[in-house]
Amino acid sequence: MSTINMPELRIDDLTARIPVVQGGMGVGISLSGLAGAVAKEGGIGTIATAGIGRLEPNFIEDVSAANNRALAKEIKRAKEISGGGLVGVNIMLALSDYGELILTSENSGADIVFLSAGLPLTRPCNVSVEEFQNFRIKMVPKISSARAAKLIFTYWAKNFKRIPDAVVVEGPMAGGHIGFKKPDIDDPDFSIQKLVPAVVEAMIPFREKFGKDIPVIAAGGIYTGEDIFEAFETMNASGVMMGTRFVATDECDAHPNFKQAYVDCKEGELRIIDSPVGLPGRAILNQYISDVANGIKKPYTCMYQCIRNCDIKNARYCIALALTDAAKGHMQDGVTFAGSNAWRVDRIMAVKELLDELKSGYEQAVLAATT
Repeated sequence: MSTINMPELRIDDLTARIPVVQGGMGVGISLSGLAGAVAKEGGIGTIATAGIGRLEPNFIEDVSAANNRALAKEIKRAKEISGGGLVGVNIMLALSDYGELILTSENSGADIVFLSAGLPLTRPCNVSVEEFQNFRIKMVPKISSARAAKLIFTYWAKNFKRIPDAVVVEGPMAGGHIGFKKPDIDDPDFSIQKLVPAVVEAMIPFREKFGKDIPVIAAGGIYTGEDIFEAFETMNASGVMMGTRFVATDECDAHPNFKQAYVDCKEGELRIIDSPVGLPGRAILNQYISDVANGIKKPYTCMYQCIRNCDIKNARYCIALALTDAAKGHMQDGVTFAGSNAWRVDRIMAVKELLDELKSGYEQAVLAATT
């Protein structure tokens, strides 16, 4: 049992005993089961909203209504599981109904909303500036550069008379859709070791102007307790976000076949793919990905343009359908998003065991640095 505690993660008036945010993973990978378990152990659990309405029986008839109804149910269940722990929601700004999902998160008791896949430069559903200023839920954008952070914070300060409550800096080693151009993914200049300190520095004037701390959370490639120590010690991060490691847990909401794909994955089996939404993505190689790469089109019917910038006309496959099929355990009929360290996963464990392992690794790193 660790005797050297990790520092707490404070986001405005919220405090997580463990500075670990479980990343939101869609479609159907991180729902209330995983998010609630992480929150119960003192971290921040996150529900992914992408495709969440597929859990509802009338999804095809009214996709947006199904998404928001399912989200409200998942938030309620996660809070019940957590016993009062911190539950977040990840909302891609590229989603056609992102504004409604933010309001549902606010009204359903979620603690934090992580805004990803875009620059949040509009108020959700055109609520008034005063209403937006008084939102109970904490607003945390996910960005990939200091430039983006400055743009968002400057815009919010000028137009909303408030700033986000924290910021997540996600580097190119993350799984799923990646906010970098392909040539930049392996470029050392875009590593989180360089990106995070730059964002920390960019936040200084906003901290001073608004008189509040702005936690910077490092994401993308964080795998061990030693990595968490590095994020604090050398990057000046206030917390970390981790997705890949939480897939291989008992409480993860994905099908057991999905989790096993991580355990079976070899280092050379991770691929950067072209997604129909216009972003590169990192996934585990399978026949489906090979077929698409070779120009084979996978038939689908678009029921609802869930991602506004999806190239429906020319897309060779539907990424939402492919992700859903994988989450349901149909591994050769879908896409399995994964981070760059997925090949290191060797077993499935409970969330508590994983967090204890991270605490132990952090303690070892602290002791090594002080001896």
